[in-house]
Amino acid sequence: EEDSTNSTICVLKKMKEARLMEKVVKETEEAFTERMGALAEHWKDLHARRAQLKAHVVTSGATVKENERLRTQALKKAKEEKEETSKKESELLRARRELESLRKQHQKLSKKLLKYSLFKRYLEDVVENSPFRDIQDIITYYKALLRTRKDLLQSQWWLRQLMEQGKALQQRMEAENDDEMLQCKNDLEQHREFLEQARSDICQWERRWAEAQDRAARKAMELKSLSMAIHSLFQ
Repeated sequence: EEDSTNSTICVLKKMKEARLMEKVVKETEEAFTERMGALAEHWKDLHARRAQLKAHVVTSGATVKENERLRTQALKKAKEEKEETSKKESELLRARRELESLRKQHQKLSKKLLKYSLFKRYLEDVVENSPFRDIQDIITYYKALLRTRKDLLQSQWWLRQLMEQGKALQQRMEAENDDEMLQCKNDLEQHREFLEQARSDICQWERRWAEAQDRAARKAMELKSLSMAIHSLFQ
């Protein structure tokens, strides 16, 4: 009975623990289900926010690209305007320098005009006392004289050049003639030496030829004597 009572108590305890475990499992499942529902709602919210963020990024990207394009155009335009301004400033500075140079030249010419006014009056007096009609005729005649003088100097220069060239050509021809005459003299002396050598060789060969003829005559006499001796011996 005691064992049965203990077993019943254990069974009751186990059943109580099982009910408690079922309750805990049920509560855990309910909490998990609620948690999963909350997570699903959270994921759904995250997906929605992600889609919104993606659309915002796309819109923002297009806006950024447009802003970048506008910024690039603005920078390009600013650069072109800066270059154009620099170019205009350079042209303005060059124009100012040219204007200053022209102003200085004008002042110089004004001083010269003031300085040469005396000559103008002198030329006017010359016109009054000469066959020239005006100062321009005098200037034209003076320019013609200058051209004539220039042509004359040019002709004299060409004449001097021709004379110098002729002189140089004459000297070169004289030098060449002297060289040719010296070469001819050397050749003539060499030919004379060759002639003397040839004459000497001829005399020597003539002596040798005479000696050879004498030897041939003696050999012929000896041969004839030998033939006669052989004939006599044969007889």
